[in-house]
Amino acid sequence: MLRERLGCGNDQLSFDASQRGKPFALVNGVPAPIGFSVSHSGRHGLIAVAPTGRVGIDVEDRAARADLDAVAAMTFAPVERAELAAASGGRRTDLFFTIWTTKEALTKALGVGLSKDLRRLEIPRAMRRGAKRAVLRLPDLPTETWQLENLETPDFAAAIATELNSD
Repeated sequence: MLRERLGCGNDQLSFDASQRGKPFALVNGVPAPIGFSVSHSGRHGLIAVAPTGRVGIDVEDRAARADLDAVAAMTFAPVERAELAAASGGRRTDLFFTIWTTKEALTKALGVGLSKDLRRLEIPRAMRRGAKRAVLRLPDLPTETWQLENLETPDFAAAIATELNSD
């Protein structure tokens, strides 16, 4: 799929990674203008391709997790932790995965992985309340605008973050 989008042969396509490990495509040794992201969990996998700008995707199996609170303590903003603590049952698990996959997709798009303090990154309230899409501007990157989308199904949680403008 990526090769077709780039209009090149297998022998022309190669990959490299940024300093923090974000992969990028090269065509004849030159960085391609296209963005892509890959994620897998259990039996599920997703690939995202963006013709311009950056993109990140994350997918997680909806397997029961005993460590929700530990993961939330290390990666969720205070308001997100409070909302998770107030939620119960299936709503609690759904909220956890919505926040987690959206943050992971955004950090993949940014190319920072888990090196960014995710506790300072708050997923828009509308998405935490069930909206499937939201636009986000990060305080430390005010010139960038991101489209966030919840791609969940009953079998897996997933999110995509796409850069809307690239300066």
